[in-house]
Amino acid sequence: MSGPAGYRLGELAERCGGEVVGDAGVVISQVAPLHRAGPREIGFVSRAAFREQLTGTRAGAVIIPPELRERCGIPRIVTADPYACFARVSALLNPPAPVVPGVHPTALIDEGASVAPGARVGAGARIGRGASIGDATLVAEGCSVGEDVRIGAGCRLHPGVVIYPGCVLGDRVVAHAGAVIGADGFGFAPSKQGWIKIPQIGRVVIGDNVEIGANTTIDRGTMDDTVIEEGVILDNQIQVGHNCRIGAFTAIAGCAGIAGSTRIGKRCLIGGAAMIGGHLEIADDVVISGASAVPGTVDKAGQYTSIYPLAPHREWLRTTAQVKQIEKLAERVRQLEQKLADIEGSEQ
Repeated sequence: MSGPAGYRLGELAERCGGEVVGDAGVVISQVAPLHRAGPREIGFVSRAAFREQLTGTRAGAVIIPPELRERCGIPRIVTADPYACFARVSALLNPPAPVVPGVHPTALIDEGASVAPGARVGAGARIGRGASIGDATLVAEGCSVGEDVRIGAGCRLHPGVVIYPGCVLGDRVVAHAGAVIGADGFGFAPSKQGWIKIPQIGRVVIGDNVEIGANTTIDRGTMDDTVIEEGVILDNQIQVGHNCRIGAFTAIAGCAGIAGSTRIGKRCLIGGAAMIGGHLEIADDVVISGASAVPGTVDKAGQYTSIYPLAPHREWLRTTAQVKQIEKLAERVRQLEQKLADIEGSEQ
């Protein structure tokens, strides 16, 4: 048996990876944390250190690493990567609602726009002149799709997404509520008379299988395009400046800010609230800890952190005061080294 009523554990293992130990016929209809899971639900333990989570669980099955294979008494999927297996199982049990084709009577489709027969345009949405919407794509209520925008197949624009003219989205792009794609970059030239706005004539170009969080903003390029490569995932409330390029399969957590003309490599992990300066490059496979400031280029893979560890406030004040004295201390050390060298020289 499979489908809305659930899947047999053996089917889940075949589809999501792993080996079944125990009853492969137990039917699973949902995922749940182990402490409250019921007989038709499945949970997971990511590593042996968390094995106490198995104690007393009423779950119908569990996903576990190999080292717990013989330390679990309920049906289980054994896999080297329990978290990834759990993600696949959850996606299988919780598919997105199918896109029901059609255009709501209150939607506005400008002349020359193209909406695939299998797409849906929700209430109050607007599709600009010359825009194209791919098959099985959802443009939810209140979205605004500008002139000459191209959106691929299988995309989902949640309520209130705004896409400015000329931008391009690949296939299976998800943009959550309030995301803004293609607003003007922060381009102004100073003059004695005030700021002179520089027209932002580039686009935003987004690859396939990208997910963009709620209220995240991606600015269009000044002259070149801002590019988000395939498989990138952006959390909520992220700012991506003009002319940036974010490499494939990079993940960026909430409230990060990326200034203009920055190039971020492939498979990077950027922590929440990280502040990344402009006109710099970050190599492939770099990890930036949350709340870190990145003022310059990072040219080697690895993890980087630029914040003080949390400490009691009085201790933090003392540490900060000492840090402010580093330059003086360094000068004193240099003087002492010179005196020592002079003494050693006079004794020879």
